[in-house]
Amino acid sequence: MDKNKKAVTEMENGNLEEAAKLLNEAIEENPKNPVAYVNFGNLLSAVQEEERAIIFFNKAIELDEYQATAYYGKGNVLFNQGLYLEAIDAYQEALARDLKEGDVYYMLGLSFYQNGDLSRALPSLQRATELNPTDVDAHFQYGLTLAQLEQIEESITMFEKVLQLNPLHADSYFNLGVAYSYQEQLDKAVMMFDKALELQPDHILSANGKKQLEKLLQQGDERK
Repeated sequence: MDKNKKAVTEMENGNLEEAAKLLNEAIEENPKNPVAYVNFGNLLSAVQEEERAIIFFNKAIELDEYQATAYYGKGNVLFNQGLYLEAIDAYQEALARDLKEGDVYYMLGLSFYQNGDLSRALPSLQRATELNPTDVDAHFQYGLTLAQLEQIEESITMFEKVLQLNPLHADSYFNLGVAYSYQEQLDKAVMMFDKALELQPDHILSANGKKQLEKLLQQGDERK
């Protein structure tokens, strides 16, 4: 196993110092190998040394402009820094270089979402769910985006899918409650808020939603 692969294994096992040592050696032995710079960038990103990580990702790109994983790693750092437009550019560069993986589409969609561009977030998040059909986060974020674009039926389907994947996902029950409220299915909405509170008793949004709906239901009963 070469030092790059050994370093990745050490990172996966949490042995970051040993990984850094191996990557330093790999770079010294072959300073033109972009993969070592990408791996070092990932390592630095993992320990929140983000500015240094960017330097290593940029060095990998300088050595090989088709090094798609360097753009993806750079995108992740930019996303964590709240630089969503720059992150979008980096993820799109990764996709243009054939890193068409679910995680890239998810992060691209999330970047559009955080930047308030929901209509462009939607297709990326949809693609992420298609490529990673068991990814709870991708399905949940796709559901949120559908809901905010007022595609309520579709969002309900997606939150139900999240609950198939993870029956303990309190936020999905909350969002189902909101969706059913939007559809004026108030009893069903209260049930969803109750399920969220069963799973997470301090789920404040669900508690508030339930309180407001119960008040509306009570007012409706009084009018009868």
